[in-house]
Amino acid sequence: MKNYEVTVKECDYSNIDDLEAIGFLINAYIGDEMGGGELLDEHQKIMLADELNKHPKSIVLLASVGESRCGMLIAFENFSTFTVKPMINIHDVIVLKERRGKRIGHALMDAVIAVAERRNCSRLTLEVRKDNAIAQHLYKSKGFDIPEDDMFYWRKYLSVGN
Repeated sequence: MKNYEVTVKECDYSNIDDLEAIGFLINAYIGDEMGGGELLDEHQKIMLADELNKHPKSIVLLASVGESRCGMLIAFENFSTFTVKPMINIHDVIVLKERRGKRIGHALMDAVIAVAERRNCSRLTLEVRKDNAIAQHLYKSKGFDIPEDDMFYWRKYLSVGN
Protein backbone atom coordinates (compact mmCIF):
# COMPACT_ATOMS: atom_id res chain seq x y z
CA MET A 1 0.00 0.00 0.00
CA LYS A 2 1.34 3.39 -0.97
CA ASN A 3 2.08 5.79 1.92
CA TYR A 4 0.13 9.05 1.68
CA GLU A 5 1.62 11.80 3.82
CA VAL A 6 -0.95 14.57 3.94
CA THR A 7 0.14 18.11 4.68
CA VAL A 8 -2.28 20.95 5.40
CA LYS A 9 -1.42 24.63 5.26
CA GLU A 10 -3.25 27.91 5.27
CA CYS A 11 -3.67 29.48 1.85
CA ASP A 12 -0.91 31.90 0.89
CA TYR A 13 -2.66 34.44 -1.33
CA SER A 14 0.68 35.57 -2.75
CA ASN A 15 1.33 32.04 -4.06
CA ILE A 16 -0.11 31.47 -7.56
CA ASP A 17 -0.28 27.70 -6.98
CA ASP A 18 -2.49 28.25 -3.92
CA LEU A 19 -4.75 30.62 -5.86
CA GLU A 20 -5.09 28.18 -8.74
CA ALA A 21 -5.80 25.37 -6.26
CA ILE A 22 -8.78 27.28 -4.88
CA GLY A 23 -10.43 27.49 -8.30
CA PHE A 24 -9.54 23.93 -9.27
CA LEU A 25 -10.76 22.39 -6.00
CA ILE A 26 -14.00 24.39 -5.79
CA ASN A 27 -14.87 23.32 -9.34
CA ALA A 28 -14.10 19.70 -8.46
CA TYR A 29 -16.54 20.07 -5.56
CA ILE A 30 -19.23 21.84 -7.60
CA GLY A 31 -18.95 19.15 -10.30
CA ASP A 32 -19.19 16.29 -7.80
CA GLU A 33 -22.49 14.48 -7.18
CA MET A 34 -22.48 15.95 -3.66
CA GLY A 35 -21.84 19.45 -5.00
CA GLY A 36 -24.19 20.42 -7.75
CA GLY A 37 -24.29 23.69 -9.59
CA GLU A 38 -22.52 25.41 -12.43
CA LEU A 39 -18.74 25.34 -12.60
CA LEU A 40 -17.01 28.66 -12.06
CA ASP A 41 -15.43 30.28 -15.10
CA GLU A 42 -11.89 31.69 -14.97
CA HIS A 43 -13.08 35.14 -13.90
CA GLN A 44 -15.23 33.70 -11.10
CA LYS A 45 -12.34 31.56 -9.84
CA ILE A 46 -10.14 34.67 -9.61
CA MET A 47 -12.95 36.57 -7.88
CA LEU A 48 -13.46 33.73 -5.41
CA ALA A 49 -9.81 33.76 -4.35
CA ASP A 50 -9.82 37.56 -4.18
CA GLU A 51 -12.99 37.71 -2.06
CA LEU A 52 -11.73 35.00 0.29
CA ASN A 53 -8.51 36.96 0.68
CA LYS A 54 -10.41 40.19 1.41
CA HIS A 55 -12.77 38.58 3.92
CA PRO A 56 -11.32 39.43 7.35
CA LYS A 57 -12.40 36.16 8.98
CA SER A 58 -11.99 33.57 6.21
CA ILE A 59 -10.01 30.41 6.80
CA VAL A 60 -8.80 28.54 3.72
CA LEU A 61 -6.82 25.37 4.33
CA LEU A 62 -5.20 23.44 1.48
CA ALA A 63 -4.29 19.76 1.72
CA SER A 64 -1.53 18.21 -0.36
CA VAL A 65 0.00 14.83 -0.91
CA GLY A 66 3.48 15.54 -2.20
CA GLU A 67 3.15 18.42 -4.63
CA SER A 68 -0.45 17.58 -5.53
CA ARG A 69 -3.23 19.72 -4.03
CA CYS A 70 -6.01 17.30 -3.22
CA GLY A 71 -8.26 18.94 -0.64
CA MET A 72 -9.51 22.23 0.72
CA LEU A 73 -11.52 23.45 3.67
CA ILE A 74 -13.17 26.87 3.67
CA ALA A 75 -14.51 28.25 6.94
CA PHE A 76 -15.42 31.58 8.48
CA GLU A 77 -14.97 32.83 12.01
CA ASN A 78 -18.11 34.29 13.50
CA PHE A 79 -19.22 35.21 17.00
CA SER A 80 -21.46 33.32 19.41
CA THR A 81 -23.68 35.56 21.51
CA PHE A 82 -24.51 32.57 23.74
CA THR A 83 -20.89 31.81 24.68
CA VAL A 84 -19.56 35.35 24.14
CA LYS A 85 -16.65 33.86 22.20
CA PRO A 86 -15.73 33.38 18.59
CA MET A 87 -16.92 30.31 16.71
CA ILE A 88 -16.06 28.85 13.32
CA ASN A 89 -18.53 27.73 10.66
CA ILE A 90 -17.09 25.22 8.22
CA HIS A 91 -18.53 26.07 4.84
CA ASP A 92 -16.85 23.61 2.44
CA VAL A 93 -14.81 20.45 2.89
CA ILE A 94 -13.44 19.22 -0.41
CA VAL A 95 -11.40 16.11 -1.18
CA LEU A 96 -10.75 15.12 -4.78
CA LYS A 97 -12.70 11.99 -5.65
CA GLU A 98 -9.58 10.01 -6.57
CA ARG A 99 -7.97 10.86 -3.20
CA ARG A 100 -10.87 9.95 -0.92
CA GLY A 101 -10.26 7.29 1.70
CA LYS A 102 -6.69 8.53 2.30
CA ARG A 103 -7.45 10.52 5.51
CA ILE A 104 -7.27 13.89 3.74
CA GLY A 105 -10.62 14.94 5.20
CA HIS A 106 -9.35 13.96 8.65
CA ALA A 107 -6.24 16.10 8.18
CA LEU A 108 -8.33 19.09 7.09
CA MET A 109 -10.70 18.70 10.04
CA ASP A 110 -7.81 18.34 12.50
CA ALA A 111 -6.26 21.51 11.08
CA VAL A 112 -9.44 23.59 11.42
CA ILE A 113 -9.98 22.28 14.95
CA ALA A 114 -6.45 23.44 15.77
CA VAL A 115 -7.22 26.88 14.31
CA ALA A 116 -10.38 27.08 16.43
CA GLU A 117 -8.46 26.14 19.57
CA ARG A 118 -5.76 28.76 18.85
CA ARG A 119 -8.47 31.39 18.37
CA ASN A 120 -10.19 30.40 21.63
CA CYS A 121 -13.42 29.50 19.82
CA SER A 122 -16.34 28.00 21.72
CA ARG A 123 -17.47 25.71 18.92
CA LEU A 124 -17.37 24.71 15.29
CA THR A 125 -20.48 24.31 13.16
CA LEU A 126 -21.15 22.85 9.73
CA GLU A 127 -23.90 21.64 7.45
CA VAL A 128 -23.94 18.23 5.83
CA ARG A 129 -26.30 16.65 3.36
CA LYS A 130 -28.58 13.94 4.73
CA ASP A 131 -27.40 11.57 2.00
CA ASN A 132 -23.66 12.14 2.56
CA ALA A 133 -22.99 9.28 4.98
CA ILE A 134 -19.23 9.33 4.39
CA ALA A 135 -18.94 12.99 5.42
CA GLN A 136 -21.22 12.38 8.40
CA HIS A 137 -18.96 9.54 9.52
CA LEU A 138 -15.92 11.84 9.29
CA TYR A 139 -17.62 14.59 11.28
CA LYS A 140 -18.85 12.16 13.96
CA SER A 141 -15.31 10.78 14.28
CA LYS A 142 -14.14 14.33 15.06
CA GLY A 143 -16.76 14.83 17.79
CA PHE A 144 -19.48 16.62 15.81
CA ASP A 145 -23.06 15.61 16.45
CA ILE A 146 -26.61 16.67 15.73
CA PRO A 147 -27.85 19.30 18.22
CA GLU A 148 -30.23 18.05 20.91
CA ASP A 149 -32.89 20.40 19.58
CA ASP A 150 -33.67 19.69 15.95
CA MET A 151 -32.53 22.61 13.85
CA PHE A 152 -33.61 23.50 10.33
CA TYR A 153 -31.36 25.01 7.71
CA TRP A 154 -33.27 27.77 6.00
CA ARG A 155 -32.27 30.07 3.18
CA LYS A 156 -33.58 32.97 1.17
CA TYR A 157 -31.99 33.82 -2.14
CA LEU A 158 -31.63 37.49 -2.95
CA SER A 159 -31.50 39.07 -6.36
CA VAL A 160 -28.26 40.99 -6.33
CA GLY A 161 -26.09 42.28 -9.15
CA ASN A 162 -23.03 40.30 -10.15
